[in-house]
Amino acid sequence: MLVHFVTDSPNKIPAIRAMLEPEHAVRPHVLGAGGAQSLSNGVLVVDADLRQAVPVEHLKTVMRNLQRISEKLFVVQSHLRDMIAQAFALGATAVVSRPREVVAKLEQVELAERAIRAESSDSMSEVANGAEYFTSLFSSIEAGRRITLLDAEQATEEVINGVKRSGLNAWLDDVRRYHEGTFQHCLLVTGVAVAFGLQVRFPDADVKRLGLAATLHDVGKARIPLAILDKPGRLDPAEQEVMNRHPVIGYELLQSIPEFSPEILDGVRHHHEYLDGSGYPDGLKGSEISDLVRLLTISDIFAALVESRPYRPSMPKQDAYKILCDMDGKLEGALVRAFRKVALG
Repeated sequence: MLVHFVTDSPNKIPAIRAMLEPEHAVRPHVLGAGGAQSLSNGVLVVDADLRQAVPVEHLKTVMRNLQRISEKLFVVQSHLRDMIAQAFALGATAVVSRPREVVAKLEQVELAERAIRAESSDSMSEVANGAEYFTSLFSSIEAGRRITLLDAEQATEEVINGVKRSGLNAWLDDVRRYHEGTFQHCLLVTGVAVAFGLQVRFPDADVKRLGLAATLHDVGKARIPLAILDKPGRLDPAEQEVMNRHPVIGYELLQSIPEFSPEILDGVRHHHEYLDGSGYPDGLKGSEISDLVRLLTISDIFAALVESRPYRPSMPKQDAYKILCDMDGKLEGALVRAFRKVALG
């Protein structure tokens, strides 16, 4: 489970990590140490002095920017009744008296989430599980932990099951409804790539391989600064240059892990390459670009166009497909035509 740990002192971070990791992925946030970030997925844990005006004001900003976080745990000593009242006024869902009690509370949250998932529809459970696996992958990379092929395969399997069960349209609708930002994009690209593989009647092993490449294609973004990754508007040229490093970063992260095949590494590094050589990072042309990368690039572009972003709504599928058709010379025409049923079906 992803835990956003918000505190007024960086000195508190090592202790909470020692208690919660590796069972949970801890993402620390120090109040006042930069712009307010929009947090999504996981659980919020706050350990700050609520008797002080400055941290309280910073916390109010943080709480306004929460997205899809239902559990908000505050650490407040039991005899400090004013602080307990302040915690609930800020939006706490529960208060614990010392950090170690967070462990037990997180176990309760996990049990409750499992029960909810068991009662929810299969498709929504697959979306939720897929997002949880993506969250775990990115958090592990951010924390410098080694990821495994099994981690990626679990995320991919949830997407394959969801697309097979409900179809791509239902999958896209559910993902856009319940997830935002990088995780939304990864889920959408994987879903589109899986649907593409199924449409062209790939064997199951090839669908899984394409889906796995899609799952991992943006792992390099885990090392891109959040101020750029989560920027609500368009990136300026300098920011875009930093963002464009993510294929190489992802490739280098996975290159040292023997479990990941050359095909997967190829997809991670080259999913922004174009047939005319105008792509990046290596400016590949024509036959230098593998079939898997050609399929993945089409899936990636289409998913980016139809996803919801803070600065623009989701593009209609017909318009997104027309953009693909207009990229003659950059994308393989035969594959774009084969993609039509995926895009418009």
